[in-house]
Amino acid sequence: MKFLHLDPSFTPYGKSIVFTSFVFNGGEPHIKISEESMDNEVTITHRLNSFNDVGLLLVATDALRRMDVKLINVLIPYFPAARQDRVMVGGESLSVKVYADIINAQQYNQVTVFDPHSEVTPALLNNVKVIQNYEFVKQCLKQIPEEVLLISPDGGALKKIYKVSEYLGGIEVVECSKKRDVKTGKLSGFRVYEEDLKGKHCVIVDDICDGGGTFLGLATALKEKNAGKLSLVVSHGIFSKGFEELTKSFDTVFTTNSFRDLEEEKVIQFPVIK
Repeated sequence: MKFLHLDPSFTPYGKSIVFTSFVFNGGEPHIKISEESMDNEVTITHRLNSFNDVGLLLVATDALRRMDVKLINVLIPYFPAARQDRVMVGGESLSVKVYADIINAQQYNQVTVFDPHSEVTPALLNNVKVIQNYEFVKQCLKQIPEEVLLISPDGGALKKIYKVSEYLGGIEVVECSKKRDVKTGKLSGFRVYEEDLKGKHCVIVDDICDGGGTFLGLATALKEKNAGKLSLVVSHGIFSKGFEELTKSFDTVFTTNSFRDLEEEKVIQFPVIK
């Protein structure tokens, strides 16, 4: 099997098929694969952070098919719009289904995604393989010498974090909650359902960190309940508002390279695929 790594900074499987890509002045992505001979099976990898990234994936798929590649797999570590997995107010789109329909139309042999936001994404995708976050969390906890508590940031994360706990041998889980205004997105009402955290190292585990508002609000609530050190473990690090506030509140932030590459103080990044 050969591999086509469309992002030159994301090469989880080693050497890539040689290609060139560019964007026309009109905004259309284009690709030219340089190799003349091709295997029967090829795996494409790409980090889909924009519609242009999706477009490059599609034209790459077409190019391979025109070279008589019969089986095409794709690794999409961060599946776009996975958070938009339900319609909250009238007039919104079910965005994750839009992306899933585009991917399904390509009739890939296998679609691999890492730690999707909910069960909706794998339910919408054909021929899907899910890489769970269990091993990633295990890697992170190896960096922490003391006993920890796993912190579930909200009700949506509960099912996943108890599965992580079970995989890790039954680490204690502390449940938390918050309120979100569905019209404005404003967060409030952070609650920790434990009276005394007894100075233990608290590790928040979640799938995505975008602006970080959930985790900053929760960090304050945990400290009010006598938390010791705080760490944040997120599978997909967008970090749209940077790290200044996060690194004030957390001793360490752990993430993967599913979305982008990072070199930041107090941030430890692991590869999605070792």
